[in-house]
Amino acid sequence: MKYQIVIAGFGGQGSVFLVKILALCAGKNNIGCLGTENHGMSQRGGAVSCTIKLGDFYNPVVDASQANLLIGLEANEALRNLEFLKPTGTMVVNADETFPVNDIPMSVKRIDAFEKAKNNEFPIQGLNVYMLGMVLATCSDFPFSLDEIKEALKEFNPKIAAQNIEVLELGYHAAS
Repeated sequence: MKYQIVIAGFGGQGSVFLVKILALCAGKNNIGCLGTENHGMSQRGGAVSCTIKLGDFYNPVVDASQANLLIGLEANEALRNLEFLKPTGTMVVNADETFPVNDIPMSVKRIDAFEKAKNNEFPIQGLNVYMLGMVLATCSDFPFSLDEIKEALKEFNPKIAAQNIEVLELGYHAAS
């Protein structure tokens, strides 16, 4: 199996956390895993992009047109990282109705997670996990199951696992 993911957002949105959760899942399944993070002023809300390669790879960098999946925690950052997505890839993006879905030749799954958080459907701190729930519900080729992600959330931080799992399920059901 070879699967490449780019996660794009701002500092504080939890891109690095998602890489860690996916790496835990890979380890539990004996799948090779390489990850990177590329960030600028992340502590000040600057751009953050992370990559994770699952399978037999020797270099953690995702090249242009190679990612199977782009998780956009923020719309503009998703567009900035679009070049990494394969023509057959999928973008799951947190964006409002003005996002140019029809201008993107790849498969795009859009949800306005910021609006849902503003409406108190989930805490904004859970945006990353909410979007991961969307991925699980909409990407048939995603290498991990809902239960595997739940187990990784429990293992990574048992203190907030129940909250994270609740938000994960909200994202999953919003996309179903």
